[in-house]
Amino acid sequence: MQPINLRSFKQKVRHNKKRFKSFLTKLEKKTPRGLDKITVALEPKVWEETDCLSCANCCKTMTPTYTNADIKRISAHFGQTPQEFKDKWLIYEKKDKDWQNKKQPCQFLNLTDNKCSIYEIRPVDCSGFPHLPKKRMVDYMHVHKQNIEYCPATYKLVEKMQEALKS
Repeated sequence: MQPINLRSFKQKVRHNKKRFKSFLTKLEKKTPRGLDKITVALEPKVWEETDCLSCANCCKTMTPTYTNADIKRISAHFGQTPQEFKDKWLIYEKKDKDWQNKKQPCQFLNLTDNKCSIYEIRPVDCSGFPHLPKKRMVDYMHVHKQNIEYCPATYKLVEKMQEALKS
């Protein structure tokens, strides 16, 4: 497994973003039979080629949304009340009605080794990212359209989907 070169990844995204988004939109409008089985088969291959710890671009450039359960669990870990935790680390995005990180990169990301300091109790949004293996892939196309710009694993999945669906 090769470490991820973010500079190279961002260049590939710049060159292919429109084509990938168009491809995903076509799949949304006319979903091929067996798409879910194809993506389930491709996912392990994606992870064989993706080293998240050499990247952490999601933690550096995106913010998870925190559920009330996340806030309660993480604040308890720090010996804080949920309100103290929110006051210190989070901001409420009125438009999306979500609790999100105040700053980026994520305050829980260790920048020396790209590991999460609260990995065992991280937000559900983080533990599910990049949301590749979904039962109905078509319901997550909008998420993948966004994530191809941030996540090399999502990018690779879409690339492999294109190859698999050519025939």
